[in-house]
Amino acid sequence: MAARKRLTTGWMDLVWLVFLGGLAISPPLWEPHKQLTLLAIGILQLTEGWLADRLPQRGWNYIVLLKILFATLLIDHTGELSINSSYYPIYYLPVFTAALHFGALGTLIWTTLASAAYCSYLYPALQQYELTAEGTAELSLRILFFFLAAVVINQFAIKSRQQTERYQRLAEQLAATNRQLERAQAEARRSERLAALGQLSAGLAHEIRNPLGVIKGSAEMLNQKLGTADPLSAELAGYISTEVNRLSALVSRFLDFARPLHVETRPQSITAILDRALKSVAEPWTGGPVEVRRKYADGLPLALLDEALSEQVFVNLAQNAYEAMGSNGGRLTVEASRTESKGRRGIEVRIADTGPGIPPALREQIFNPFFTTKDTGVGLGLSIVSKIMDEHQGSIRVDETPGQGTCFVLYFPAAGAVVPSPHEVAST
Repeated sequence: MAARKRLTTGWMDLVWLVFLGGLAISPPLWEPHKQLTLLAIGILQLTEGWLADRLPQRGWNYIVLLKILFATLLIDHTGELSINSSYYPIYYLPVFTAALHFGALGTLIWTTLASAAYCSYLYPALQQYELTAEGTAELSLRILFFFLAAVVINQFAIKSRQQTERYQRLAEQLAATNRQLERAQAEARRSERLAALGQLSAGLAHEIRNPLGVIKGSAEMLNQKLGTADPLSAELAGYISTEVNRLSALVSRFLDFARPLHVETRPQSITAILDRALKSVAEPWTGGPVEVRRKYADGLPLALLDEALSEQVFVNLAQNAYEAMGSNGGRLTVEASRTESKGRRGIEVRIADTGPGIPPALREQIFNPFFTTKDTGVGLGLSIVSKIMDEHQGSIRVDETPGQGTCFVLYFPAAGAVVPSPHEVAST
């Protein structure tokens, strides 16, 4: 909620006080009604912003109406004939206020009401005097100048508001550009880290794999020779073989992360790959019930994909979503829609779960190698996903969904063709 204006005074307020003080000591001098009316006008003028903020719907309507009433009272007490009062320019005050805060139609309506209030004193004057041609011309000039001043001020105010709106739009565009630049810089830093760590991981994995092969072969030979003669030794040899297999799988993930990807893209239906990935994750799941909602837009273009690698991306993200929801279960929403990124047509895929979500402080780190919040794993899954997306000339990011789980947003370039209209289903 925007903060309300505080009741403050500035140098323009002092100018108003000097101006109204000058009117107060002008003839007629000993007229308390005039001084009280000028005091009310001064108070209203100094507090109009504060009052308008307290009454956001019709505040300025009330303020302009009060100024017309006060101007009419002032005219009534400043001349033998009110219509001839030298204080008639006080009606410029409500006219200017309306011109500054209303559109063209509102300004004309309020100026007409102010003019009508001034002309209302014509009726009692005609009870005693006759309206001459010169008087009619003078009155007409005064009213015309009310409208002329209103139109000029209103045009200036409208142009000023339009300029302010342009500046606001420009500021919003600059803010969006800055966010995109920050995101690009973060992706560039992540790519540099991936490249450096990839080279290190490749060398380390190759050095580890050879001794692991020797250990595994030795453990298997030892197990075969011992047979049933020494059950304890055979059991220990089995442990060695099992742990070596686990280490081999870990080394394979290192190599998957480190080795250059050979991406072979061709136009494919992204929704078919999504469906296969969701099925392969859902079938072996033994945790809580998960409702899968698919929302695929009509007429999606074919995407330039490497089928195996893109399916690996979807499987990894879906698996993470299932594990995040855990034994409580939840809802997994998968959306596919048209989009544009940097002037390129493409497909946006959103994979959102209802798990505990990712803390804001960790969102910049989840794509870093070896970063994980799980009790098991080495933190290479999302790094490999990010690498695959880069090779597809796409992108991946995490949308902010505070308290509503995690939402990954992926972009794939389009191939230009169109697939048949898909569907929106919900399954458990």
